[in-house]
Amino acid sequence: MSKTYYAHSKDGPPQTEWQSLDMHLKNVANTARHFAESFDAADWGYLAGLWHDVGKYSQAFQDYLRHENNLDASMETAAERQDHSSAGAQYAVSSVPILGHLLAYAIAGHHSGLLNGRDVGACQEIRLNKSVHPWQHGLKFLPPFTNIEPPQCLRNALSKRDGFSAAFFLRMIFSCLVDADFLDTEGFMKPEQAALRGGWPGNILEQMDNALTGFVHALDPEDTLVNRQRALARQACLTAATRAPGLFSLSVPTGGGKTLASLAFALQHAMRNGLRRIIYVIPLTSIIEQNAEVFREALRPVEEMLGRDVVLEHHSNLDPEKETETNRLATENWDSPLIVTTSVQFYESLFANRTSRCRKLHRLARSVIILDEAQTLPVDYLKPCLRALEELTTNYRASVVICTATQPAIKRREGFEIGLREPFEIIPNTVELYDRLRRVRVKDIGEQYDQDLCERIMSESKVLCVVNTKAHARKLFEAIGADNGHFHLSGNMCPAHRSERLERIREYLKKGSVCRVISTQVIEAGVDIDFPVVFRSLAGLDSIAQAAGRCNRNGTLPEGGSVHIFRSEHKNSERFFADTAQCAGQILSLHDNPLDPEAIERYFKLYYWDQSARWDEKKVMDETFLINDPDFPFNIGYARIAKKFQLIDESDYCPVIIPWGDKGRVLCERLRAMSAPTLDIRRQLQRFIVQIPRRVWRRHANTSIQLIHDGISVLASPEIHYSNDTGLTLEAEGPGAIFA
Repeated sequence: MSKTYYAHSKDGPPQTEWQSLDMHLKNVANTARHFAESFDAADWGYLAGLWHDVGKYSQAFQDYLRHENNLDASMETAAERQDHSSAGAQYAVSSVPILGHLLAYAIAGHHSGLLNGRDVGACQEIRLNKSVHPWQHGLKFLPPFTNIEPPQCLRNALSKRDGFSAAFFLRMIFSCLVDADFLDTEGFMKPEQAALRGGWPGNILEQMDNALTGFVHALDPEDTLVNRQRALARQACLTAATRAPGLFSLSVPTGGGKTLASLAFALQHAMRNGLRRIIYVIPLTSIIEQNAEVFREALRPVEEMLGRDVVLEHHSNLDPEKETETNRLATENWDSPLIVTTSVQFYESLFANRTSRCRKLHRLARSVIILDEAQTLPVDYLKPCLRALEELTTNYRASVVICTATQPAIKRREGFEIGLREPFEIIPNTVELYDRLRRVRVKDIGEQYDQDLCERIMSESKVLCVVNTKAHARKLFEAIGADNGHFHLSGNMCPAHRSERLERIREYLKKGSVCRVISTQVIEAGVDIDFPVVFRSLAGLDSIAQAAGRCNRNGTLPEGGSVHIFRSEHKNSERFFADTAQCAGQILSLHDNPLDPEAIERYFKLYYWDQSARWDEKKVMDETFLINDPDFPFNIGYARIAKKFQLIDESDYCPVIIPWGDKGRVLCERLRAMSAPTLDIRRQLQRFIVQIPRRVWRRHANTSIQLIHDGISVLASPEIHYSNDTGLTLEAEGPGAIFA
């Protein structure tokens, strides 16, 4: 009778109920193979899964399990936790010439994360040369290895010596492996939790499409020019959906109905081409919350029938009242037919090295990925981001839709060789559409001192003024004076507070009451409000276009809305916006209407296309090498890439929890009473957080800011430092005040 080796144990049950190692390896191998089939790499997923835990066949690991479960009284000293992943990595290298080194990265990192190839500290090369406990007697339990062929995408990468493409392929295999490993381990250790995941009906996309069609037909909008153009945009999306997967562009002005139209395209396109899910990538959390609500309302019949969410929001400010346990589990690996997430979550995951961030990546294969306002990508990360999108459309059967209110600023052209290849434009004649949806008049009113600007604002009964900094927004709001119809919005207000203010603004506009709003750019993209007059401090033309989208949004004003562009007197505090504002200023001097497609094209030429020195400012692309060393042919800096690729540098900011409103106060009281914060309380508190500069946090720590637990701080005296009008007031000036 052969000895049984174990992969996992449980406290309490006898050893005979532990999970056998051969069962775990086969389960993970088969699941990883299924995941990798979507990009023609089934054998790679299978071998990664089959070999990832072979180090557990060592007697040292089996002794460790027995000791952890108090089954070996003869062991006088605690057994050390065993490195069981290096053995599988070494076996992959010895079994598969050259290509085994790629598999080895995934296997070695399936707990700790993908490593740097060569480094002064922990790295892949050290793991491959590390002494490991004997385990090879376990080979008799494994299916014999025959051969493994590279899929076409990897063949192409090797023939072109394209290190980025090879590194991307391995990252996708890593995703398949770690997700399969997590799922099988969860199935054994937490079967009740695993049961919540469940599966989706085979016709889930068809059900969603039927619900969306019924929802749109039931809207019965007024017969206005704007609504007619929205209907035409939707029809163009349905027509284009019949095309094969690839790269698409949906250029629709703000207010042109692109949210529902793009979803209609995605559902039809996915059904016709055997794609599996839709991933909606949005630059700002505030837009995600609104778009997800629109999607959820449209797809409610499906959710009610299935008794579960089909719309998965994945962002930090998710209201826990919308979150179920099933929903939370789905965020771990994006097992949902419709995911709505942030640009930061999407792109940083593509360049991450940790298992938790990479686990969902294989879900991108055979998906429709809609990039809302893709031109908001920072110049300094353009090259790696665009290259990753090319990989997804070229090698992973994904369709990418560049969904924009301006134009495809990131497509390839002369002088912009890193751009995406020519996308298929869904709207047949975008210039005509922009002309038909022209709802505003844009006027440059030059430099405006705050006093003059306030007089202009007070002369209007319904007006929105968008400025670039929190400090400026607060000063203007205080200058126009207190009134029930005066509102302020900025990042100094926690998300729950901003949501409440937006609802009140909509109520005032609907009633026809006086409504004057001073805001930072948190109000611009995706917030469905409609003013006859908008003032916008000089910024990038894409930001100006978004502000204009809050003006005469539904096209009901016979003479059109009025958008006034001005130059703020607070130039020193607006240095952060200098690049985009300078480019926009040049365009304003050349074009009567800066929102014309020709003007927008000139703007992006100045801001994106002529800045080649900054396209990969962090040198991310320099971290993937194919080198002429048969003993170590792939030197990929996975950990360095993850460290370099940070769209938002969170290290400069600290979160402060605001006890705002009844719910915020109750949550903070619960937090103080806990010995340690639970995951549930952390999630609920996300809606009550304001990020502040670290230097400000340090100045007020243990005085105005109370440290409750490690890494968690609460505003101690909200009655002093948090205004119901303007939010947090710890500091109104300085560099920390520039952000929205």
